Amino acid sequence: MNPVTELKYDTKPRAYFACSRSDMLPFLPQSCRRVLDVGCGDGAFGALIKQTRGIEVWGIEPVASSCAHASGRLDRVIEAPFTNEAKLPLESFDAVIFNDVLEHLLDPRAAIAYAKTLLSPSGVIVASIPNVRYFPVLWDLIVHGDWNYQDCGILDRTHLRFFTRKSIALLFLESGFLIESLQGINRGRRPKKGALLRLINLITAGALSDAYYLQFAIVARKSPSAPKNRHQGTLIN
Repeated sequence: MNPVTELKYDTKPRAYFACSRSDMLPFLPQSCRRVLDVGCGDGAFGALIKQTRGIEVWGIEPVASSCAHASGRLDRVIEAPFTNEAKLPLESFDAVIFNDVLEHLLDPRAAIAYAKTLLSPSGVIVASIPNVRYFPVLWDLIVHGDWNYQDCGILDRTHLRFFTRKSIALLFLESGFLIESLQGINRGRRPKKGALLRLINLITAGALSDAYYLQFAIVARKSPSAPKNRHQGTLIN
C-alpha cells in the first residue's frame, strides 16, 4: 500500500475497522476449520467466528493500528497487503474471506487468483461486495447528476472498483470458480424510493430487482473445470 492510500485509511474513524459483520456468518460453511480474513480490520468478524464456531482464524491487514487490535483476537495476524509477498501457507485455508475488501483493491482479479492458491481442495471464497446499482445511488446519479464520494458506504472515497451482481458473477467465473451462492444482502429501507423501485420492477418485469440491495454475498468454490461463459450454482435475488 502506498503512502497516499495509507493516509486515506489513517483518517478513517475507528468504527470503520471494527464492524463484526454478523450478516456474513451464515455464508461461512460449517465444515471450515481454518479461515483467512483478508482486510480483517480490528478482527471483529474473526473474533465472532472464533466465538461461534471455535475454529482457527488468521487475518491479514495492511493498516498497522488495526493489526494491533486484531492480534489480540485472532490466532495469527499478518501486517501486509494481500499479495504473494505475504507468503501465506498454500492450500491451507478452508475459506478465504473478503468482507467489503475487493472494491478497495487495484486488481481484484489478482487477489482472487492468489486466494485460490491458499484454499484447501474443498475450500471456498466468501465475499461481501457493495452493489453500485443500489437504487438510491442510481437515483442520485440519474435524477440529480450526483456521484459524490463519502467516508463510507458504496461511494467510499477509498473504493477503486465498482461492482454489480452481473460483474461479480463474471469476476469469479472467469477466475475459475463455481458459484454456490450469490445473494443480495442488507436490503435498503427508504419508503418513498422503495415504492418507486417496486413500481419500476413491476413495469419492467424485475429489471432492477438487484437494486434493492446494498451488497451481494458470494460463496464460490474453486474448480479447474469451471465454465467461463455461464453461471452455475444458486443465484438468489
